[in-house]
Amino acid sequence: MKSLIGIDEVGRGCWAGPLVAAAVEFDDDVEIVGLTDSKKLTAKRRAFLVHEIQAKAINIGVGWVFPKEINVLGLTETVRLAMQKAIDQIHLSGQKIVIDGNYNYLPHIQNSSAVVKADGSLQAASAASVIAKVLRDEYMVQLALKYPDYGFENHVGYGTFVHRLALEKYGVLPVHRIQYKPIKKILAMHQK
Repeated sequence: MKSLIGIDEVGRGCWAGPLVAAAVEFDDDVEIVGLTDSKKLTAKRRAFLVHEIQAKAINIGVGWVFPKEINVLGLTETVRLAMQKAIDQIHLSGQKIVIDGNYNYLPHIQNSSAVVKADGSLQAASAASVIAKVLRDEYMVQLALKYPDYGFENHVGYGTFVHRLALEKYGVLPVHRIQYKPIKKILAMHQK
């Protein structure tokens, strides 16, 4: 029986927090009812599916890259690094590897390719999307306990109106991505 590894990342567009990539290996015939792109699922449904993914996966790898590194590396290299960290946790033996999106961040790995919207059409990529989203959201909820004025438990680091207001009022934190234009703008505003 053949297996397939799906890879997806979460947190690319966030102003704060880590970028998280997950790699999930499934046998070709694995099917999890209702599994799709994490963005199309409720938080409750994602939490439920994580248990089934963990039970049916051959392997799961997770790669974390935090703002300190993101600020230095830039986004493309950050995504590549997170995906590399995730795939490094899986023993490779010629499995097909599908990365969600239009760019193969791991071209040096045999049998890797990028497929647009794979997170909605391939179970392993959907599973990677869900794992990365659930773990990252849990991390951001914990971050909210440390920085309660920023609303991380709700917007999980994305650039919402509430997040912008908190930044303007309280300033930029070490968990923010200072190379992102909105954060640069707020930093400049606070330096005046």
